[in-house]
Amino acid sequence: MHELSDDNNDSVDLPIDGTLDLHTFRPAEIMNLIPDYLAECRKRGILEIRVIHGKGKGMLRATVHAILMRMPEVASFRPADETAGSWGATLVTLKPLD
Repeated sequence: MHELSDDNNDSVDLPIDGTLDLHTFRPAEIMNLIPDYLAECRKRGILEIRVIHGKGKGMLRATVHAILMRMPEVASFRPADETAGSWGATLVTLKPLD
């Protein structure tokens, strides 16, 4: 478990295991949550991440993808396959730390 801060500076305990489920977070919280979570994964050598955003109308998925596109530490990302959540999840590959 690792403590990350949300937009209200409240601490949230999250397991740093390569899977980030956004269902319990408000959309406004993910702007900081995703970069912080991915940074912790990189520090631990976890370079393959699954971000679960759900299927819905696709608004959260679009926000997640917009965040990932702006992050230089992201090598690539793509929709998950059928075994990993299909279009309700995004698979992210991070660049290793130097």
